[in-house]
Amino acid sequence: MERTANALAKVERMRKALNHEEGDRVPISDFFWGSFIERWRRELGLPADTDIYTYYDLDWQVTIPNMDPHIKPFETLKETEEEVIVKTGFEAILRKKFKDPMPEFIAFETDTIEKAEAFEFDDPWDERRYFSAGDNQIAGVGDGFERNSPAWIDTVKSLYPNFAVFGSVCEANEYMTRIIGPQNNLLWAALYPDRHARFIERTMEFAIEILKAQIAAADGLLDGMVIWGDVAYKKDLFFSPDWWRAHYKPYIQEMVNICHSHDLPVIYHGCGNVKRILPDFIEIGIDAYNPLEAKAGLDVVELRREYGHSLGFCGNMDVIAWAECTPEELKPIVLRKLNAAKGGGLIFQSDHSVASNISGENYDYVVNLVREYGKYPLQLGEYDIPDLC
Repeated sequence: MERTANALAKVERMRKALNHEEGDRVPISDFFWGSFIERWRRELGLPADTDIYTYYDLDWQVTIPNMDPHIKPFETLKETEEEVIVKTGFEAILRKKFKDPMPEFIAFETDTIEKAEAFEFDDPWDERRYFSAGDNQIAGVGDGFERNSPAWIDTVKSLYPNFAVFGSVCEANEYMTRIIGPQNNLLWAALYPDRHARFIERTMEFAIEILKAQIAAADGLLDGMVIWGDVAYKKDLFFSPDWWRAHYKPYIQEMVNICHSHDLPVIYHGCGNVKRILPDFIEIGIDAYNPLEAKAGLDVVELRREYGHSLGFCGNMDVIAWAECTPEELKPIVLRKLNAAKGGGLIFQSDHSVASNISGENYDYVVNLVREYGKYPLQLGEYDIPDLC
């Protein structure tokens, strides 16, 4: 497939940022809630089909293949005008209230350690995951609700001419949240450490094959990979660093090695306060950490000061400030954070995703501010931090 010159510039911009080099400007993109997109279009007076990535000429997008353990259509248990309840390929039951931004987990079929030990994964190399439309939980039940999601490779091909395109793979904690639920995930680690560890490791082995198969299916059309792995909350990790290092870290290391062997940089997405294991992510060799939640006490300027250019950063724009501040109040926040882009190493994004409490005006203002002041060499004026480079 051919790419526009603009798309090639985006790929180069992303690569320079992730290699800690200064390109033409700081890359910018984001993850958007559907309710925000509706508000943004309405408030800016845009047509109902306006694509925000194209409108702002954003730099990169992430794509999601079918990572469900079991490849099968959703089983609809209830459907009304207000909500739908489905059982998915994770063997989980979810309620999606259409007016609410996110679904609710109701039950998990895999609710005992014995069921976890008996749990079987469908073939990660099954071509339906990459080349066929169909139901899958991660793409279909979230901020919105979608049946028969498009074939992943078609999405990749539709974006490739105009954007840097990243694939996706979940690590085991993302699977645990959806297969057994977060409570059992923590409880079983204490009650059945050896048995639960083996389930985590089997899940990681499945995820690694998903990664390999996805790279093969893309056949050179990917520019990078996102590893999804929420292992923390506002204050700290969900479990001890030693548990994570023993049962997660070696497999994430293998994922990073696989990606790098295919010249694919890695952005690791993990919510919450992960400071206790950030040095581990540096050791593993991830190229950038996302989303760096401000509400969890993370600050990209202080992180750059602490870790230098041993780690790239993707995110950290405080969505609470983005929603509540005036444009005049937003300017010093944004320009201060741009100091972390000196020498490269920063992709400007929200500290999680852009929700509907952010106005179209405030989103528009920040994007244009980053475009104005994010050109290299950075000229941040009174907001420049001289000792940060």
